Amino acid sequence: MAEATPPLTPMSLSTLLGRVDHEWSSRKKIFDLPTARFWKPDPEIDLGFDFLGRRCATPIGPAAGPHSQLAQNIVLSWLGGSRLFELKTVQVIDDLEIARPCIDMETIGYNIEWSQELSVPQSLTEYVKAWMLLGVLAEWEPLAEFIGADPGPYVFDMSVGYDLAGISGDKVASFIRGMGDASEEIERLRPEIAAAADGAFAHLADIEFSPRLSDTLTLSTFHGCPPEEIESITKHLIDEHDLDVIVKLNPTLLGYETVAGIINDELGYTDVSVKESAFAEDLQFERGIELIGELNDYAEERGHRFGIKLTNTLVVDNTKGFMPDETMYLSGPPLHVLASTLLGTLADALPGQLDVPGHDGDIMVSFSAGISKDNLADAVATGVNPATVCSDLLKPGGYGRLAPMLKALTTEVRDAGETDLAGWRAARLSQAKGAGHATTAAQHIAHIRGDGIGDYHLSGNEKLPRSVDNDLEMFGCVACNFCVTVCPNDAFTNIKSLADVDAMNGRQQYLVFAELCNECGNCMVFCPETGDPAEIKPRLYTDPELFAGRVDQGQGYLIADGQIIDHRGPTESVDFIQQLLDSSAGNPLESSGTATEGNP
Repeated sequence: MAEATPPLTPMSLSTLLGRVDHEWSSRKKIFDLPTARFWKPDPEIDLGFDFLGRRCATPIGPAAGPHSQLAQNIVLSWLGGSRLFELKTVQVIDDLEIARPCIDMETIGYNIEWSQELSVPQSLTEYVKAWMLLGVLAEWEPLAEFIGADPGPYVFDMSVGYDLAGISGDKVASFIRGMGDASEEIERLRPEIAAAADGAFAHLADIEFSPRLSDTLTLSTFHGCPPEEIESITKHLIDEHDLDVIVKLNPTLLGYETVAGIINDELGYTDVSVKESAFAEDLQFERGIELIGELNDYAEERGHRFGIKLTNTLVVDNTKGFMPDETMYLSGPPLHVLASTLLGTLADALPGQLDVPGHDGDIMVSFSAGISKDNLADAVATGVNPATVCSDLLKPGGYGRLAPMLKALTTEVRDAGETDLAGWRAARLSQAKGAGHATTAAQHIAHIRGDGIGDYHLSGNEKLPRSVDNDLEMFGCVACNFCVTVCPNDAFTNIKSLADVDAMNGRQQYLVFAELCNECGNCMVFCPETGDPAEIKPRLYTDPELFAGRVDQGQGYLIADGQIIDHRGPTESVDFIQQLLDSSAGNPLESSGTATEGNP
């Protein structure tokens, strides 16, 4: 990775709208997502659900993580069909030094990245920009054919952490208040709508945006947070900020023996070293059961809703060596088994209290653990609201994997003779009971730990990404497009080469928007050739200060008004990149206006 990793530098609202206009007019894409991967609901099938009493048109969305930090990430998720956005966790320490690479999706899923990489005020601005972009795009006539006349309601769910001192301090408190009333920030940003893309969106500059972006919050307690701290934070959020609150729980609630037995023995991941010390430091099961009941009663007494989320990632020892930290966090298929097992265990311990079929209580359960196209329907059938996604979106296809999930779920509901999720879930519960299971969740757990275990076992997840015996070069590659789709930040784009340079006429060339690249390493994991695309492919900068301070290997190019005004690299490379930018399919920053929001 590069010697010095700069902070993410978000693109301005006018820049993002300029990119929308340019990509749509030149190739019918938005942030590199083709229309074939946009979600258009079936008017005869209602996939909607209530999230703490707020309506969402579909039961999926990005989990708090790399796909819900920047405005364009959220737009991409929305185009793919997400309608619940669990925003990336915000905490008081907003100048973290996160080691790189920080994501490893080579087989199942590991990361060492756990909090926002923007300043707290920047995070608020990003979410306001995303809110406004969705409002504009929902009214933008060219999209109606591809997303439907009514794309349906959606919810922004805040996430904060990790202790009461930080959450109750002015910095995070101001963020929460700003999400509750963003009117000032909306009006500050509104002129950028008319200014973008030579006025292409000027007719939408005066549309009404609700100033209330969010009044729900998922509390990330991380690992080792004591129960009294969880209790105090939750009560503070309800009392001080008038919020409905979800508490994210850890898979360690199952106990070390159970977790190690499932991961190492049942699923065959003998190389995964489950960190036993994390279990002693985390919330214990019996106290967790008491705490859930107490906090639900506390919320209900004050006219609020309470829920739980299953689950956080699992702390394991870093035995792979790809990422630099001693500890890493496991996700993906094995976490799905742990989280589903925990759902069943909690349901047994809280009879009639969870808001899932067969129990019908009022404690909502949301879910985030190894959700994919193959298990989404079974997970949603258990009653979780919603099923959020992270690991699957870090695989080739990226945000384009969302719409096929929803299409498959729609088919399941229709084939069952139902027209909405509620009726379908009731039918699935009846089928589960007919098969001898107490609930749909019990049936799902029996399946994934029984005859369906192959999808979660090491044997079904040990295949490495494909590779070829080539060294990656700045220009020319196998053109698999993986770097574009696996990047959560849309930092890569591709342009067809129209210039006959070194016999590359007609070949796709790949460029990096340097300000959007946080060098997470995911593109390197999936690139079939040897090398890191984030370091080797041309890096386009729009911020002179960032360009001047950045350490790269001669592939940095400073762009202004679509022209290269400074560079590190040979002149012939500059000429070729300029030709790419000037081509009919290129120049993604030509009508951007002010390109970035500036450094944190």
